Amino acid sequence: MTSYQIFVLITIALMLVVLPMVGLAACFKKAGIPVWQAYVPFYNTWVATVAMDTKKYWFFLQFVPVLGWFATMVIFIEFSKLFAKYKFYQHGAAALLAPIYFAYIGYSKAFKNNFVGKEVAKRGTKTKVREWLDAAVFAVVAATLIRTFVFEAYTIPTSSMEKTLLVNDFLFVSKMKYGPRIPNTPIAMPFVHNSLPNSKIPSYVEWPHIPYTRWFGSPVKRNDIVVFNFPAGDTLTKEWDSQQPYYDILRAFEEQAKEDLKGKIKDSLTLLNTAYTQARENVYTQFNITTRPVDKKENYIKRCVAVGGDEVTIKDGELFINGQPSEFKNPTTFYTVTTNGKILNEDDLTEAGVHVNQGDEGLSKDFTVINATRFRVNLSADEVVKVKAIAGVISCEKIISNVDDGGNKFNLFPYCYNRVNFGWSIDNFGPLVIPQKGVEIPLNLKNIALYERAIVGYEGNTLTQSNGTVLINGVAATTYTFKMNYYWMMGDNRHKSQDSRFWGYVPEDHIVGSPSVIWMSLEGGVRWKRLFKVPK
Repeated sequence: MTSYQIFVLITIALMLVVLPMVGLAACFKKAGIPVWQAYVPFYNTWVATVAMDTKKYWFFLQFVPVLGWFATMVIFIEFSKLFAKYKFYQHGAAALLAPIYFAYIGYSKAFKNNFVGKEVAKRGTKTKVREWLDAAVFAVVAATLIRTFVFEAYTIPTSSMEKTLLVNDFLFVSKMKYGPRIPNTPIAMPFVHNSLPNSKIPSYVEWPHIPYTRWFGSPVKRNDIVVFNFPAGDTLTKEWDSQQPYYDILRAFEEQAKEDLKGKIKDSLTLLNTAYTQARENVYTQFNITTRPVDKKENYIKRCVAVGGDEVTIKDGELFINGQPSEFKNPTTFYTVTTNGKILNEDDLTEAGVHVNQGDEGLSKDFTVINATRFRVNLSADEVVKVKAIAGVISCEKIISNVDDGGNKFNLFPYCYNRVNFGWSIDNFGPLVIPQKGVEIPLNLKNIALYERAIVGYEGNTLTQSNGTVLINGVAATTYTFKMNYYWMMGDNRHKSQDSRFWGYVPEDHIVGSPSVIWMSLEGGVRWKRLFKVPK
């Protein structure tokens, strides 16, 4: 655990005993306890422990990371019994709303003479059913708080991060590294993400909605592996969910609409706007559209290759940041392996120490036979050296995807504008500057395509164009200053990753956490060598 993470844990523990001080002071006065003792952090919980004759170990448990938060809640529950508070909802208020609840008990005229003392309080015993209910609720609350603010289990579902992270690697994701994020949707079903099990029914309600808030935020660093909410997951279809994002469907409909309108509309901007309008109407007619708040979007995991202010460029599959080769030296991509007639197979690769994903099918498979002497293999930079050492291998050449290749014409960021104005492919992309908080950029009709999604979708503005002028919130604008930091995420498995090249920047409010350890890994059995490995 880093010093920063320790600092966060201590600060949260301190807040739990500091925020209720005013209410505790009034309650101490009623109990005949010197009021000043309520204003000494942790001494106030010791006094509360003694006043109710609670087991002393609860006080000392407060100093155990994370567990201590719940020990403080137990002390507050026990202390509330001195004021004849025995009901389930009253104990819930004492545990979760201590600053408000103790002020209510201490200052409300309705509870002027409500101090009953520990002897009476101890006679307010609970039934067995109530004891089991309390234990179950405490366990659920504790687990939920840990999952929300400390760490969460995550399973790698796809091969986009191979060979760094493999399919069916089971991780613990730390929420502390970048600071715990307060949920946008605090009322939700515990232990599920966005849907109830085996259904498409939302597991949350959107009232109340809490704006983006992060405690003790720490920025993502270049080359960190990051778990984040899928940026394009704000709108989706109930039929396809995130399997086929709404925006991909919309662009496909838009392309078809433009083909249908060719020759009928001469002005290119009018053609674009009309095609978009028709496409949106057709999508809404054919599909059931829904939306999700940020914290309920699907979780993705990629590597942050660039941070706000960085310039990203990809040249022939090589990633450059600010004009320099990326510090991450072991990405995975497809190579053409040529032999002198030797028939290469997966066993040869395995013996050479090359991991071949067994789960893919068709052309996306890690190993494909092209002909008797040529093979298509998905390799990391380290594995290229191993393949070249296999007897009979003549060459190993990187496969480069060009702009004319299928799927690169309008599916890459910034989509239809890419084909017209940029001509980027997954292996030849940029240069592109990542938005940075507080930095002002010039706006023009060309670069607006690169930043419109951030300005409108993530920062809540309206943006229109009129007679060659950009309007933000109805006002002509030649510049824009960003309100958040943004990050450029890419999968280590370059040719098998849907990442920022396809859907753009990841805003800071989408950051979930960072994987801390692989606690289990499965592929036809346990991958023992991967257990307790720290992803890097």
